[in-house]
Amino acid sequence: MKLKSTLLAVFAFTCIIATAQETKTPKFGKGIFNLVGKDSTWTMKVGARVQFLASSMWEDGASNETSFLIRRSRLKFDGFAFTPKLKYKIELGLSNRDISGTSKYTGNTPRIIMDAVMKYNFAKNLYFWFGQTKLPGNRERVISSANMQMVDRSILNARFNIDRDIGIQLRHNFNISNNFVVREIFSISQGEGRNVTTGNEGGLQYTGRVELLPFGNFTSNGDYFGSDLKREPTPKLAIGVTYNHNNNAVRVRGNQGSYMETDYGLYETNINDVFVDAIFKYRGFSFMGEYADRDAKNPFATNSDGTKTGAIVQVGKGINLQSGYLFKNNWEVSGRYSSVKLDQDITGKVPENQYTLGVSKFIVGHKLKVQTDVSVIDINPANDIIMWRLQFDIHF
Repeated sequence: MKLKSTLLAVFAFTCIIATAQETKTPKFGKGIFNLVGKDSTWTMKVGARVQFLASSMWEDGASNETSFLIRRSRLKFDGFAFTPKLKYKIELGLSNRDISGTSKYTGNTPRIIMDAVMKYNFAKNLYFWFGQTKLPGNRERVISSANMQMVDRSILNARFNIDRDIGIQLRHNFNISNNFVVREIFSISQGEGRNVTTGNEGGLQYTGRVELLPFGNFTSNGDYFGSDLKREPTPKLAIGVTYNHNNNAVRVRGNQGSYMETDYGLYETNINDVFVDAIFKYRGFSFMGEYADRDAKNPFATNSDGTKTGAIVQVGKGINLQSGYLFKNNWEVSGRYSSVKLDQDITGKVPENQYTLGVSKFIVGHKLKVQTDVSVIDINPANDIIMWRLQFDIHF
């Protein structure tokens, strides 16, 4: 009932605004409609997107499994309020995958809110963000799921990303020379992920990121979408480094994963993450590489008597390398190699390698596209698994 009530409220809200203001219908992919206040003191762009996914997996000596899924279904609202220097973004997730993860820590309610953030440009090249949004973690995670080069993100991202959280961010950029751009981001967040209602169970999370763009900015922020859709006329490179410290973390992946519950409450330990990534684009060719490393002060959760609960911090390392070439007819062939090596002495998990070949057809850029890929998943010493996926994206 709560989910239905929320959806009805969102629908009624947009209908009321649409009838109260003149709307300018944008081009396909630029939002469903744009609203502008009569006194021009506020704007709102309303958008929606859906990803339809079909997948099948085969394992040596076993029958295959096939599934069909609404992978993502989102509503998006963004614009400015009172002044163009004060911007906002709201993103709501509607698919089962979007709202999953209900627990007592989220009030036992669906996690509908993806983003709810304000962005204030209070001084030249200085931006203050507050609310719930993505932390400045690995590049692959910060790239929107609407703008991915392949069907989905890599296994490195699945194991190590720090995703979204509630807090504040300070962002700044400056030029060393005419072309050399430097960006800095610092974040303080609650440290337990999105939509938490129980308050701060552990300590706070501190995240810092520096990005270097020696050849200048990418066309249309191309360092944060997959594939070289803009066919950069000159080489463009971005290098990023992130350090994340989750003080007294209470979940097995920092602000992600299950809570480490004990007989006296929640187990706390310090968790550190390091990400190093780079992206390069030139005339249809693109390359992205990432490295991730996570460690913890005391990775084994224990009860008051010292016995282990079974909850373990997912410490380890990962690497992801992917590349593609976009032909002039907007077909792209891409490839990816991903490897995750969790500390086997701690987690008991063997290394996992994944090899992926993808083909994409960009009909209207990332706004309307069809993507497919096939992967060989090597989890030694188990049998290899073959995974095939087909996905259709439409973004208004």
